[in-house]
Amino acid sequence: MSNSTRIKFLVLLFITISIITFFVSNRSIGFKPKLVVSQVCEGSVSKQSITPLKNTKHFLVSAYMDQRVQGFDLRLIGMFRRDSIQELHCFFCCAGYTSETTPAKILQHSDNFGFPFVTTDVLCQIPKTCKAAHVTLLTQTRPENGTEYVWLPIGNKKTDGGEEKRMDFTVLLGVNRVVIYNTSCGPDLDRLLQGYSQEGFVEIVSWPLDKYMNPSTDWIFSSRGGDIHYFGQLTTLNECIYRSMERSRYVLLNDIDEIIMPYQHDNLTSLMDELQKQHPEVGVFLIENHYFPKHHFEPSGRFHLPRWSKVPGINILEHIYREDPDRNSYHPHKMIIQPRMVEQTSVHEVLRSFGQKYKVPLEVCRIIHIRDAIRKSLKLEELNVDNRLWDFQEKLIPNVDKVLKNLGFI
Repeated sequence: MSNSTRIKFLVLLFITISIITFFVSNRSIGFKPKLVVSQVCEGSVSKQSITPLKNTKHFLVSAYMDQRVQGFDLRLIGMFRRDSIQELHCFFCCAGYTSETTPAKILQHSDNFGFPFVTTDVLCQIPKTCKAAHVTLLTQTRPENGTEYVWLPIGNKKTDGGEEKRMDFTVLLGVNRVVIYNTSCGPDLDRLLQGYSQEGFVEIVSWPLDKYMNPSTDWIFSSRGGDIHYFGQLTTLNECIYRSMERSRYVLLNDIDEIIMPYQHDNLTSLMDELQKQHPEVGVFLIENHYFPKHHFEPSGRFHLPRWSKVPGINILEHIYREDPDRNSYHPHKMIIQPRMVEQTSVHEVLRSFGQKYKVPLEVCRIIHIRDAIRKSLKLEELNVDNRLWDFQEKLIPNVDKVLKNLGFI
């Protein structure tokens, strides 16, 4: 296997399972929440993206203010072992003291695909006199004397202030932030992502799930076993929704090799402005996935650029042949959502929401997904010519060149 092919393989297999993009942000691109650490909790606040929960088989990921469900103030997101669900109690670090506990409501997500661990929400009520900065969960109603607990910071408080080609496309389409949950990647891709991170465009969340369990490389337990669905993809999707709740108007839930492309608008912002005006009660917009077989190339070679020939990955401008979906079998969608109208999500549909759903017509918007053919029996003349990507080439190519030069790829 050549070095270039090996890098491509590693990118597809090991880099982040999901890429979630936002646009029409309510805050600046460089926004980072500043949480005040009470001295009572200092030294025991988790700085990890995955935190084992004491006296259980469960793991906590993050905690966010969420008062959309009556009677509760806060939501913790975690990965719980389904056969070990137990009564839990919310315990808060307030301004200078720790609170009494309050009962926790445990909500396992309905999609687990047969795996032992499932994405789980825990809802908590904050005591009235507590100005909570941190939270943890206990298995008993009172804390044990002399026990040091690991606290999670509370986010969304009112005081909280070829990937280089796809990344640059997201900028051209109106996206101003990308969040990547990074399990592992090679040095070339890491250098690329760090470059975007320094610009404030990419937010990288370390996701070392294999340190805590055996994550599956597949979507269903019966296929390859494992402890949790596809590197914890469902947990990262939900975590990112809450991470974005107070800073982004819309969130795109799509894979790193998918481009959500408007076909009648110049960018996603103008697309969503029109869709929202037409459908004001909708919080989930379903976008159909369309496949462009990567073994078919545009015949003229006009975008076969010699300076990109040694860059790992796929030159998306060279692939213009699109399959028609097989309407007799299941065909997946990805989503553009309003985070404040979604409570829980799966990969291709939301599980709980506060608004309506709408399937966006294909002529308005669809996903461009360059990959191995799905309908392998189709001949070239049976595919559709779709060169919508070319409408952006005048800005895309110089942007990509600039990034590649800065990083030493060309």
